[in-house]
Amino acid sequence: MAFSGVGSNGGRGGRGRWRSQVGVLAEMNVVPLVDVVLVLLIIFMVTASVMEFGLNIDVPQVKQVRDTAEEHPVIGIARNGTTYLNDTAININNVGREVKRRFQGQDTVYVRADKNLTWANLAQVISALDEAGLKQKLVTKPYDQSR
Repeated sequence: MAFSGVGSNGGRGGRGRWRSQVGVLAEMNVVPLVDVVLVLLIIFMVTASVMEFGLNIDVPQVKQVRDTAEEHPVIGIARNGTTYLNDTAININNVGREVKRRFQGQDTVYVRADKNLTWANLAQVISALDEAGLKQKLVTKPYDQSR
């Protein structure tokens, strides 16, 4: 379909309408841009929560590992010394109180410490748990004998 300068009602009337339509077409429509930005925002919000899943604690390997089905509180100690009670950050001075408050009736605590953790941090947690009258069990993973 070709456009001509002559409109249906005479020469200049058609041209005037054509020019007014060009002005409207020259405006930028921001609605698709806003839609794309909102979709990207939702995608980043969902993936950000997935990326923070779990603690990165690399426990040492040993030859003999005993599995258990018992449910006990788990104290995690990250490489930088941050202490966690079941994946929630906790102050090392409140470890015994928090375990007894959250897990009433439990007298045993699993301690999951990073293998590159300094001994001083682990000793402080063990001492705090012992002071609270809680038994400690260390969490390890089986040694890979296929290597």
